[in-house]
Amino acid sequence: MIDAEKANYTITRMCRLLEVDRRRYYEWRRRQAAGPTAREQRLAELTVRIKAHHKASDGTYGAPRILHDLREEGETVSVKTVAKCMRQAEIAGISPRTWHPPTTTVGPNPDPAPDRVQRVFDQGLPNIVWHSDITYLATGEGWAYLCTIRDGHTRRVLGRTVADHLRADLVEDALRQAVALRGHLPGNVIFHADRGCQYTSEQIAKAAGELGLLRSMGRTGVCWDCEHRDCATAESFWSTFKNEYYHRHVFPTIAAARQGAYTWIDSWYNARRRHSAIGYISPLQYEHHLARQANQTAPKAA
Repeated sequence: MIDAEKANYTITRMCRLLEVDRRRYYEWRRRQAAGPTAREQRLAELTVRIKAHHKASDGTYGAPRILHDLREEGETVSVKTVAKCMRQAEIAGISPRTWHPPTTTVGPNPDPAPDRVQRVFDQGLPNIVWHSDITYLATGEGWAYLCTIRDGHTRRVLGRTVADHLRADLVEDALRQAVALRGHLPGNVIFHADRGCQYTSEQIAKAAGELGLLRSMGRTGVCWDCEHRDCATAESFWSTFKNEYYHRHVFPTIAAARQGAYTWIDSWYNARRRHSAIGYISPLQYEHHLARQANQTAPKAA
């Protein structure tokens, strides 16, 4: 205001009436004339890039994941600086919300298989432990149900099925997808789930036996086992799926929910989303990294 009215009033008078220190006003004018400092310019340019990465994540990434995006581009920056730029730009990642509708209905045989995992889902290698769970999705046509099979080490979703029922077919379809994706399995993969009636069914027992999988069951209602309420891996898949995708969309039909879930899982979660437990890279990137390591250490043919 002082600068805008200096042609009409003296600066001394305006500073006195507005209770502004005249020295501070002249300092401000010098800064304005000099333009932004090198640090201010760098932070402004960094904020533009941070906004781009935030937008590319559909507004879900917070400072830690954006930090790894920037470092992958060769940028040297700290997570505190990224967080500061995000606060000033008024953008933020999505924080988990707790919403836990129960989907586990205990079957008539509540102890069909031992717990072969003991809460250690990541046993250091792919295809040692797979774990599965079911959640449900509201649509304009009624409830739909999503079953996933995940690798406990790489975090990759190997099988996913959306249907309008909770029969054991839902689990078997996802399980056969996972086996088809992996192809030849080294030894017996442990297939871990809760004691829901789908997983304790004779149908799944037969399918697991046919596919060469060892069934494992956690305790229903124990949050450290692989249930919807919490997953023992470093980050709950359901929390990620619900908060970063499902709660932000409306699905008029079951087909729309199916297409949306499959696209999010295949194109974003598996292929691009950075996962904190595997070094802030995506599950597919991590599996490619493991494959390269295996090729480099494999003995060469004579």
